[in-house]
Amino acid sequence: MAKDNIEIIYEDQQIIAINKPAGISVTADRTGKMNLIDFLQIKRKEEQDLKIVHRLDKGTSGIMILAKNTDAQRKFSEYFEKGQVRKTYLAIITGLPSEKTGMIDAPIMQGKKNSQIMEVDFKKGKDAQTKWELLANFGNISLIAARPITGRTHQIRIHFQYAGMPLAIDPLYGQNQAIMLSSFKANYKLGKYEEEKPLIDRLTLCAYQLEIENLHLIAPLEKKFKATIKMLTKYNPNGLDAFVEKDNLNRLLDSQPLLLQI
Repeated sequence: MAKDNIEIIYEDQQIIAINKPAGISVTADRTGKMNLIDFLQIKRKEEQDLKIVHRLDKGTSGIMILAKNTDAQRKFSEYFEKGQVRKTYLAIITGLPSEKTGMIDAPIMQGKKNSQIMEVDFKKGKDAQTKWELLANFGNISLIAARPITGRTHQIRIHFQYAGMPLAIDPLYGQNQAIMLSSFKANYKLGKYEEEKPLIDRLTLCAYQLEIENLHLIAPLEKKFKATIKMLTKYNPNGLDAFVEKDNLNRLLDSQPLLLQI
């Protein structure tokens, strides 16, 4: 998805829901590059006062809501603050969890030595819980659905690291090595003058579903995230059987609600 062509998933008189591309900051950051609001103002010249309701990390793609006026911003921000929004993320992680479902209950606070990162601290941290469910076991990599109960900064990222299943790519809380097809496809070969391109080389986290009031919104998977899931499914030793619930693969590819226990 081009950054200058951000997909509008839903719109009414109060809000718009967009599919945020990875690599765009929600608000101005230290780089000085265009942020999400800048791109949307170019796309929607007739509407120059969109307001932030909640945030996604710069590297995270997926569903995000913006308000069209102050009253709508106040109303929908309150839904998030009171935990009345059901959010479902997709995470490609390193390793395989020992259970099919679980909950991480670990308080989070800003890092003592580095204010740019968060850390688990059971004495001074703020209450934080994340439910999760295994979607697919690809061997050294797994696909997880995560439902944060609270909304702390970097919550899923730090919780998964704390639980021993960090995101497959996460420059802050894990490794920053791209996922390559050659690392899991048997007998992978390149042409004489070809250079392998990564399947994905950014944060492996996507905000997939969001349920609020009577709305059930889904963000179609970003091209690289989608291709990575398809290739991992095709070339892992168990094929489609890697999925705990096989129908969830088609649901992901078709942007449909997932079948979940959590």
